[in-house]
Amino acid sequence: MNRDADVIIIGAGAGGPVVAKELGEQGIKVLLLEAGPWYGNRKWPSPNTDPGGISSSDYEDLSSEILDRNFTDLEDDMNNFVTGKFRWGPANRDLPPWSRETLNKGLIWQNSGVGGSTLHYFANSPRAYPSAVDNIWPISYDELIPYYQKVETILPVYPAPATAKEDLFYYGAEKAGWEAINTFNVTRPGFRPQPNAILRPDPRLNDPNFDFALQESIGCTLRGHCVNGCHIGPTIESMAKRSTFASYIPSALQTGNVEVRPNTFVTKVLTEKGSNEGLRATGVLYRDTWTGETGELRAQVVVMAAGAIETPRLWLNSELPQNPWVGKGLVNHLFDCVSGIFDEKTLIDILGVPSIDPFIGQNSAARFDHPGLGVIQPFGLTPGLFSSMVYSTSDSGYNFLNTPRDDAPWDIEGLVVGQQLKEFMEDYPRTLSLLIFTDDEVNQNNGISLSNRRDENGFIPVISYRPSKKDIENRDRLAVIAADILRKAGAKKIIRSNWPPEIFIHIQSTMRIGLVTDTDCEAHQVKGLYIADNSIQYNGLGGPNPTLTTQALATRTSEKIIMKYFS
Repeated sequence: MNRDADVIIIGAGAGGPVVAKELGEQGIKVLLLEAGPWYGNRKWPSPNTDPGGISSSDYEDLSSEILDRNFTDLEDDMNNFVTGKFRWGPANRDLPPWSRETLNKGLIWQNSGVGGSTLHYFANSPRAYPSAVDNIWPISYDELIPYYQKVETILPVYPAPATAKEDLFYYGAEKAGWEAINTFNVTRPGFRPQPNAILRPDPRLNDPNFDFALQESIGCTLRGHCVNGCHIGPTIESMAKRSTFASYIPSALQTGNVEVRPNTFVTKVLTEKGSNEGLRATGVLYRDTWTGETGELRAQVVVMAAGAIETPRLWLNSELPQNPWVGKGLVNHLFDCVSGIFDEKTLIDILGVPSIDPFIGQNSAARFDHPGLGVIQPFGLTPGLFSSMVYSTSDSGYNFLNTPRDDAPWDIEGLVVGQQLKEFMEDYPRTLSLLIFTDDEVNQNNGISLSNRRDENGFIPVISYRPSKKDIENRDRLAVIAADILRKAGAKKIIRSNWPPEIFIHIQSTMRIGLVTDTDCEAHQVKGLYIADNSIQYNGLGGPNPTLTTQALATRTSEKIIMKYFS
């Protein structure tokens, strides 16, 4: 059989480029397919208005000048869920986004493109809690450590520098009686700097003669806008935020063995029945998202890295063998947000400045870890995203229709609108907001199924998620801790958003290791088919952000592929 590559990888998000780089370094020919556009490549100088080239395998095609033209820092231009560059949809912004269904009201914050959702992620890169892995996963936490270390070195991952919002958070956490912790392997509650995949600030930033406009700096400038796409750095490979499009993709191209093809939506995994080993993956069918043309590509090994929604969708649309855990067991960290508004005098007394300006610095540069409950982390965004997440997203309805419980540690719960919203947004520079990630339970009723509706790529996915009673109790406990930290820091007013459960950001565990795959992440029922995205995780890691664990597992999976098929 003629092959287009040794290995085809479906999806260029958090995990796919990791596998591409690791395999390419061993001389294995890799074809990396991505449904969305490629920003910052000479083959696609206008990626949203012109089809451009077919593929690129040359490191010299990368262009920071083109990236600067495409990443505008404008909130609506980048993050509008319907028309933004960072949406789940085709490169052509005149076309609608790709359809998904939720059983209840919800928001799925993902995007397509080379780099996937790491294009707009906060770059938070903590490890899982050991207690969430040992004696629960089919592999041990100790087995993950060398792969964590390798990814942390390659990206690299650093303790994030503090700005005013982090200093205020640390002050409040200490006043609330919590202790600082200084380890990647967290076993007890405490606060610490966020381990971020963002280059450290360039010391020259303190030089008054340094010219920001020239962008000669290699490192974070603490300017904010991380979630709108980082373009700080003289080359793609030196961009401050280590999205895989700036870290693993350049390294993969430099091997000379990796070809990346954007605007290519895989619609089916092809299989053949072998005489001795049962079903085996042999390639994929794809659809060009610009022309609509379809085609077929063949390889010895196929790696699914399309994400925790699209990977099970693709399995089901490909009519691969039935498995009771395909698409099931979804966890999402049951989010919430608690915010505190501060007086100028309080901030001056504590920090020596009249405001914390939450838009300055990395989006999230500190965290509070509580194994058994989850995570609390301060975050800062530009005003539009901030107001929509803090004041315009709630499961409690309008706050003025609610009567807070007498024992509630917050003053307001629910949607903030009208004159009150104007007043609160005037206080935006003096507002500290805390995100909550809950250690939610795996439930086989939660997950991905297929609708009876189709789009151009097949039957569309349906996302179902309902938290358990314990999940809600854990989130409430974290909300109380967050409110206490804010109150101890001196907040004059505290607002709990009470987000609806269907805010999907940390989607994972829909193709669980040990159940859908073996411990090498090869599918039980289809040989030569591997999984290397968030879906492979066995649970929600205890609450920490999933990206680093996905990349550690992808590194490990690459080794397993090499040993079995290319040794």
